[in-house]
Amino acid sequence: MADERGSAVVEFSLVSVVLVALVLAVLQLALALHIRNTVLDAAAEGARYAALADNSLDDGVQRTRDLITTALGPAYASDVSAEYATYAGLPSTEVRVRSPLPLAGLLGPDRALEVTGHAARESLGGG
Repeated sequence: MADERGSAVVEFSLVSVVLVALVLAVLQLALALHIRNTVLDAAAEGARYAALADNSLDDGVQRTRDLITTALGPAYASDVSAEYATYAGLPSTEVRVRSPLPLAGLLGPDRALEVTGHAARESLGGG
């Protein structure tokens, strides 16, 4: 049997490098999904807010920006737009958010993540 002194250190080094890389990849994926879900929820809430009968599209955009800025920071709320559209055959409000997609920590391409929130419009009709 050959001398095996020091082999445990080498094995630990090799395994720990792979393990650390795997853990960091899982954490980065969790961060990206958290940011996507937070931005998507803010867009949907902004669309619901803009769809109210006494609110405008600008109100929905501002509500979306406020929610994203509070949760993630102003860098993620720089490109928010809203428009009236038709969704599933119904008149609706659509809020679109384009934000950075974190690929390495919080760094990543700007406006690579695009989400859209929809809400059915209310109207003040008599009848």
